[in-house]
Amino acid sequence: MTKKYAGIFALSTFLAFSLLVCACKTSPLPSKPEENFDYTQKDVHDAEVKRVYEMLQNNPVEALWRATILGDKAISDECAGYARDALASHIEQKDYVEAWTFYNSLGAAGYGDLAEKVMDKAAMRKFYFDGVPGISGGTQPRLEKISDYIQGTVTVWVDLGIKVQNGMGYAARVIGSGFFIDPRGYIVTNHHVIEELVNPKSSGYGKVFIKMAENSDQRIPARVVGYDSVHDLALLKTEAKVPYVFNLGAQSQLSVGSVIYAIGSPLGLERTLTSGVVSSSDRKLFTTGSVVQIDAAVNSGNSGGPCIDKNGIVQGVVFAGIASYQGLNFAIPIEYLKQDLPILYRGGERKFPWIGAYGHTARAGRVNYGLEVQYIKPGSAMARAGMKAGDVVVSLDGKKVSSLENAQDILRDHVPGTIISCSYLEGGSYEAQKECLLYLSERPKNPGYAVYQGDMVQNSFTAIFGMELTPSSAENSKTYLVKRVIPGSAADENGFSENDPLTIGRIQFNDDKSAIMVAFSTKNRRNGYLDINVGMQAMLDSPYYF
Repeated sequence: MTKKYAGIFALSTFLAFSLLVCACKTSPLPSKPEENFDYTQKDVHDAEVKRVYEMLQNNPVEALWRATILGDKAISDECAGYARDALASHIEQKDYVEAWTFYNSLGAAGYGDLAEKVMDKAAMRKFYFDGVPGISGGTQPRLEKISDYIQGTVTVWVDLGIKVQNGMGYAARVIGSGFFIDPRGYIVTNHHVIEELVNPKSSGYGKVFIKMAENSDQRIPARVVGYDSVHDLALLKTEAKVPYVFNLGAQSQLSVGSVIYAIGSPLGLERTLTSGVVSSSDRKLFTTGSVVQIDAAVNSGNSGGPCIDKNGIVQGVVFAGIASYQGLNFAIPIEYLKQDLPILYRGGERKFPWIGAYGHTARAGRVNYGLEVQYIKPGSAMARAGMKAGDVVVSLDGKKVSSLENAQDILRDHVPGTIISCSYLEGGSYEAQKECLLYLSERPKNPGYAVYQGDMVQNSFTAIFGMELTPSSAENSKTYLVKRVIPGSAADENGFSENDPLTIGRIQFNDDKSAIMVAFSTKNRRNGYLDINVGMQAMLDSPYYF
């Protein structure tokens, strides 16, 4: 894997944080007014009606969602009509990702009959998956030997031209791996292999080629079709004749201890096959899901190659290893790729949904029973829908939610701009199960920073550090008492407890707003109430934001 990815997966993310402090910038405490969503008040209701009509032309789905929350059926019916017309238009333009979004949103909002009049669901689903590589094609035959599957892999060669360093020019290139998933020449690889070609901040020369396994001397042109920077996936297209197309597996076909094989071009050495087992299936290295840990040997250049089972079926995409730790390597679960493919096939960058909350799996003893919402950002979908911290989500989009991972799996099935249904236990009580609709907006690059900007400090630190604060002085706006500490959070690990007094000092962010460091002075109960100074840091994205 590249040096970039070797650094990301250090055993502790925060060990590298001290290197960021010198680049941090001090930030004032946020001070945001609470938004009023009490639509029984006439002025609040009328202002929301005005906003609904303002967004009706350009965003009829969000307008429909807001109208349903208002409870005004006449306005909802009007918005649904606009959404139905937009659905028909997207189908006519063969924009099936957008059409699918409108179709599902109408159904969730109770207007499935309008969507059905445009196109029945079976036909809509067929159009959505029509032509999608790796999904819409047939099953390929099993090959005789594991080594025969090498023919379906390629070396991905990204030529970045000449780079000048210290007055000297040198050839700049990135080498990775890939594999065919469609006889038309579609190839899967990692986003970080082709990142320089799609990064808007990059400038200059850049081209991507592939080298076939049976002829590594010939470089064949390819192009980037779509990419997912969050799950490190990319879809390429070449016009080369395809020698073998891989079948894609299913998550249930792989478990800890399963034998797997990795194929790729480590250090540029083509046609390399290594073997091992699945060491773990739930390492939380992604911000919207878990990855598979494997012990098959992989090195720089293996990025994007297939991780296959004993039947030659792709069960993961190799994406990272830690150079200093042999046998500690990772693969992207095949389910993430299958969820991505319809979107990557339509082209461009894959965006992810966000409902403006933070939380953990709700447990009763050893039993998981939902997703506990521990923080809700003001103005977010959950806030507008009337949900509160302490509620437990038990269903999303009509599918059962028993854990944070379940919820993330369901959200990944959608793109921003979709309405989905939600069932939740108010205050965590089974006697108070409620239903609502949620609108999926686009997930911020760093959700924790969006939370900090959009809320009072005493609330935002619940998501950022795992401690909810309450002001303790009318004269000093920086003094607080700890109201609640989330077990296992940064606050818990730093020894904070309920009712501890603290004063917030300097707040700093690194340049890309991906990390925060805060200086506190406190009389900590666990330290005998002695005056101490504590510096706490946190990354501003994690799987616990959703």
